[in-house]
Amino acid sequence: MANLQAKSKWSIDDEIGFFSFYKSLPEKADTTYRVFEHGEFYSTHEKDAILAAKHIFKSVSAMKELGRKGVSCLTVPSVFLSQLNFESLARDLLLVMQYRLEVYRQLPNRKWELAYKGSPGYLNEVEEILFKNVDIAEQTSSAVIAVKYILTGGQSTVGLAFADSRSCELMYAEFSDNDHFSNLESAIIQLGPKECIVQKLDSTHEAATLTEVIKRSRVLITERPKSDFSMKNIDQDLKRLLKTKKKKSDQDEVPVGASWTSDHPLAASSLSSLIHYLELLSKDENFGEFRIRKFDLSQFMKLDSAAYSALNLFPERNTQGIVQHSKPVDSLYGVLNNCQTVQGQRLLTRWIKQPLIDVNHLEERLSVVEAFVEISELRRSLADEHLKKLPDFDRLSKKFHRKKASLQDSYRVYQAIKQLPYICESMEKHAEELESNYNLLREMFIAPIRQLLLDFEKFTEMLDSTLDFKMVERHEYMVKCDFDPELQRLRSKMTEVEEEMEEAFTDAATQLKLEKGKTIKLELAPQFGYVFRVTCKEEKALRQNKRFTTLDTNKAGVRFINSQLQQLSDGYQDLRASYEAQQDAVVTEIMSIACGYAEPMHTLGDVLAKLDVLLSFAQVSTSLILTVPLGTGSNLIKLDQCRHPCVERQDDVSFIANDVLLKKEEHNFIIVTGPNMGGKSTYIRQVGVAVLMAQIGCFVPCDSVTVTLVDAILARVGAGDCQAQGVSTFMAEMLETSSILRSASANSLIIVDELGRGTSTYDGFGLAWAISRHVALELKSACLFATHFHEMTSLADEVPSAVNYHVTALTSADGNDGTSLTMLYQVRPGSCDRSFGIHVAECVDFPRSVINAAKRKAAELEDSYVTGNAEDGDGSDRRKVKLVKKCSFFILYTQSGQRIVQDFLHSVKREKWNELSDSEAAAKLSELKRKATDAGNEYVDGILRGLKAS
Repeated sequence: MANLQAKSKWSIDDEIGFFSFYKSLPEKADTTYRVFEHGEFYSTHEKDAILAAKHIFKSVSAMKELGRKGVSCLTVPSVFLSQLNFESLARDLLLVMQYRLEVYRQLPNRKWELAYKGSPGYLNEVEEILFKNVDIAEQTSSAVIAVKYILTGGQSTVGLAFADSRSCELMYAEFSDNDHFSNLESAIIQLGPKECIVQKLDSTHEAATLTEVIKRSRVLITERPKSDFSMKNIDQDLKRLLKTKKKKSDQDEVPVGASWTSDHPLAASSLSSLIHYLELLSKDENFGEFRIRKFDLSQFMKLDSAAYSALNLFPERNTQGIVQHSKPVDSLYGVLNNCQTVQGQRLLTRWIKQPLIDVNHLEERLSVVEAFVEISELRRSLADEHLKKLPDFDRLSKKFHRKKASLQDSYRVYQAIKQLPYICESMEKHAEELESNYNLLREMFIAPIRQLLLDFEKFTEMLDSTLDFKMVERHEYMVKCDFDPELQRLRSKMTEVEEEMEEAFTDAATQLKLEKGKTIKLELAPQFGYVFRVTCKEEKALRQNKRFTTLDTNKAGVRFINSQLQQLSDGYQDLRASYEAQQDAVVTEIMSIACGYAEPMHTLGDVLAKLDVLLSFAQVSTSLILTVPLGTGSNLIKLDQCRHPCVERQDDVSFIANDVLLKKEEHNFIIVTGPNMGGKSTYIRQVGVAVLMAQIGCFVPCDSVTVTLVDAILARVGAGDCQAQGVSTFMAEMLETSSILRSASANSLIIVDELGRGTSTYDGFGLAWAISRHVALELKSACLFATHFHEMTSLADEVPSAVNYHVTALTSADGNDGTSLTMLYQVRPGSCDRSFGIHVAECVDFPRSVINAAKRKAAELEDSYVTGNAEDGDGSDRRKVKLVKKCSFFILYTQSGQRIVQDFLHSVKREKWNELSDSEAAAKLSELKRKATDAGNEYVDGILRGLKAS
């Protein structure tokens, strides 16, 4: 992409007219970006210019003062953009940074007007710019929602409307919510909008909370006047927009004319604002094209923003929305994404945001994945040979719907349709191996695809009879000349010119002593017409040869021409232009018929996307050795040898698997203690990821799995503040926790990592204790609670469902008056009754004086705490003294534990690995591991026996 700035060629009158218009524009929001089109180049100014300079040119030196020097009112900091610069910036603004875009253009009378605009939720007017030269797989949707709420008796009622102009889909919902808008937050995550329309916000606490919830979900907020939310004409507007016929698959679609608006006034009001904002009634192409249905928040698992982030569902983005990490292993989406089509990647994104809680739908997905896992030949043929060749039907269907598709687009659909029978045949070929799953595949894929083939039969016949396939081979899309005598005459002349160019090609190869078709080629270049091309290696043949003129040089080689080819190429281009003008009437008629197939294209895209995602799940399940969930146990989550799918795929990581058991009433609140970096956070997160994977229909990274479906995964992890909104670290922690307490149920899974660390030790511990007790006894939710408050472990003495686990570590003398810390990453029953904070500080080379001072102060505090509590003599403090005795007993075993590790390392070091074959080396290493494991198990058993005796 060219990074050079376009140059301005304005007259003085142009400048004066532009500045007059620019100064008259109303003030805009910081997230609205204005660009001005000047024919072949674009300009942007002031704050917008700074963003463009930094984002495109990586330097503010690209900014220029535009205007008349000495006249302050006629100068403005500016940046000029070429067409490619503008397209790149527009893509990032709308798809990544979540900005609105306004583009202004000068009319022939020299007046300026708004030419087109776009926002993350409304891309219709800018799609040609965004997707002209690239295929955006990441663009999951261009959906927008609108929200309106009222407060009655301390309870919020929220009306929500959803619109996706790409898929012509409308949804509405109205539900009760708490003062944290927890249900709205879950709905936003499930629907995945890019933009949220709200009525102009006031300064109330509820409005501030609503703003925080929407921004936390990385959705752009757009405020609209109260008049846009009027539902006066909503029924009439919907009658014009909605389809009169319903597809068989749309079982939950609301019939046209159904009077739901009076029963859901807030949702109707929100939908009215969307219709105004998207200007749906201003274009005839929208009439009779939309479908509407009620959105049921309870049909999917709820996720809050903290869980969305903590489980690393999608690549992490910075504050500007730009992806910070690009490795697939950085997110669950990256691990699961083996999709071959763009529509498959979009559907995968939606499924991750919408885990199922319907057992029947879930078992259906798992059965298909299991079938593809078992028959590798079928999986590979579908993914590698068939799906990989298919285009983005979602995008194509929209182009056909808007009557903006070309003959080339029709040919892409034609090619894909010709591929469909092979997909059905591949599945039918394995009918016997699939056994009972074949009926499911036939119902989900084979039958719908066969029906769509019948729907497209006339389409393929039309292209077979009209499209010139010989020209298609040369990437030229024309109709056959049989339709018109003038077309036949032009085609004949074009053929003559082609033959003459072929002769000129032969002459050039002879003159340059190069092999025709190999070292020298004749090709069509968009900017030059027909040219010759040689590789850079053969460029010397052109030197000092005045018969040829070099046009350009790049990695592909040197393009050049002579006078004969130049004349023939110009003549051919003229003939082709005449041919295209003559065929316009035929092409218009073809495309008019083809545009009627937009709906079956969209349906086909849905079917293929589902097939693509389930194949991707099967591929991941095979490569990661995942296990199908055995079923839904009774109030049970049992994961044997569970692993984190993102962590185990990282380079140079040998993942230590651990068991997980969550069982109602008796083993439902797991308290995990242990050192920093010991694996606590990974352990509790991998449980959430495993449950989510099971509920989207994917195999799970465990040896065996039993999962009770959960209705929500809620999290409180990490420490972060939001200074711009006046929210401190501790306040953010309390807000998230309060939201969990108000929205969790007995069927929810809660993940808590480090609660109460943002305030004083006593306050923090008191809050952590009270919250944990409430979750365990009142909510009775399954919960994994990682903490450094070792006193929390005594909760297990009071709450029957609470149990203690700890991550293991070893400390040893390092020979420099310090100690080294070795993480074992194993999660074992029981509590960790000591802190390793100072050991971690030693590992990162804190100054020795600081380490020694920390040890002295910690010892003083521990001594005073134990002595003071022992004098008080109550039962709770006697437990503290007993705990200290257990710590002393544990120290007696430390040296023998260190010896086990050292013996293993010495054994590995002594072996002559160079002299062993791969199989011998593997067997030897396995033997050494087994011996060390046996010794370690005996060591741990000894500790446990000693602790019981003490």
